[in-house]
Amino acid sequence: MTFLDTLRQWDDAVTCVDKKNLPEALRIFLAIEEPNSKIYFNIGCLHLLNKDFDAAEKAFDGSIRKDEHLAVAFFQRGITFYKKERLEECLGDFTNAYKALRGNQLIDYKALGLRYKLFACEVLHNMALVEAHLGNWKNAQENLQKALDCKTESKLNLIDKAFRSILKQKLFKLVEFPSSELFRPNKHYVAELEKKDYLGKAKVVASVVPQDQFSGFAPLQPQVQDGPTSPEEPGVFKALEGKAHIVLFELFPETSDELAVVPGNIVFVLQKGADNWATVIFNGRKGLVPYNYLQPLDFSPTSKRPEGIDTPPTREPPMRPKRKDNTCVIKIHFTFTFAISLPLGSSYEVLIDKIGKKLKLEATSLILSLTREETGESVINAKTDMKSVWNRAKDGRLTMWCKVYEVNKLYISFIALHTYESSNPEDLSFQEGDKILLLSRINQDWLEGQCGEKTGIFPASFVEELPVNGQ
Repeated sequence: MTFLDTLRQWDDAVTCVDKKNLPEALRIFLAIEEPNSKIYFNIGCLHLLNKDFDAAEKAFDGSIRKDEHLAVAFFQRGITFYKKERLEECLGDFTNAYKALRGNQLIDYKALGLRYKLFACEVLHNMALVEAHLGNWKNAQENLQKALDCKTESKLNLIDKAFRSILKQKLFKLVEFPSSELFRPNKHYVAELEKKDYLGKAKVVASVVPQDQFSGFAPLQPQVQDGPTSPEEPGVFKALEGKAHIVLFELFPETSDELAVVPGNIVFVLQKGADNWATVIFNGRKGLVPYNYLQPLDFSPTSKRPEGIDTPPTREPPMRPKRKDNTCVIKIHFTFTFAISLPLGSSYEVLIDKIGKKLKLEATSLILSLTREETGESVINAKTDMKSVWNRAKDGRLTMWCKVYEVNKLYISFIALHTYESSNPEDLSFQEGDKILLLSRINQDWLEGQCGEKTGIFPASFVEELPVNGQ
């Protein structure tokens, strides 16, 4: 199953949940062949809503197996164990969820597509409840004391009530995750999916060309009583901009400005460039098609039916015309494959910025390389001699690989240029000269890292990146 197929099914399933059609949503999720950690999490939540705790446990197992740092998955599996009265395992999962918070007051999953904040005080609240069930009242009280220390104002009443119950050695209510909240796919990727066709393929009702199999669409002609038996040049084509051509060969776009067409399509040529690429309109979309893939159409009353409409050409298409000599088409392997075009000799900043905009991701969070595996020689960054990169292009084409920074893979680390002290509990304080391990890139100005036993966010301007895998 391709990335686009998974994305489409994921979006369809979430839409079913929004419409309260949970059985259909679960059916679609279960049909996905290789679920990621978020999809496994969604499946577990739906099973929890159905009170199928065994299936929910299995789904959360899959989510944690795919992402062992997903704190909310440990939290949900802990709730599942609680409902199954497997308290020891429940306490273990709540403890793992608390550890995954890495000393922060909360994790906001909005950026990952889940409208939920997991609070440390709520995880400790549940840990205290399980300890109380096990008769460990002292441990329960200690956990609630920790919860009081890191609670937010909105959670004050919840923790205070639990603390009063513990002092009386009484149980209290479990904090549960709203299982109807699910991880949603990236809205930018969903927007790139082709529009759904709810009406089906259009059928030709009336055509100006005898026996036409016209695959485009144009308004119907007004009917005039006692009109001429031989129509004049069709008014609809007079109204359309450009000259009509029939497509002879299928074109697979290699860049975003090329237009996908198949034999038999009728397009309207707006402009023919000196490089033999034509700007055309087809079904309301404008793009580039090689002019040698097209054949002009004559719609005069005496014209013969154009060849190639009944039976599309089966011979090999002609050579694609070369684009401008200074343009390079770059095929980029990401989670999916896409292509961009840039002038030869472009700087690294221009290259990474265009890729970042294409992926709707921060350019600073991407790794570029000339080979599938990143090595010191293949990685492309701001220090790379771009002349040597562009010299690898053949016939105006180049292949690259792109990945998002992965924690603990390249062991990206920084050296502190200045001392940073902050009273904010989410921030990481450090001294000048300290070494900091990168955990994630928040944006261009803020990073998340680990210094000794402490973790948190810090300003990027206070540090300098060390060489990859450097000590």
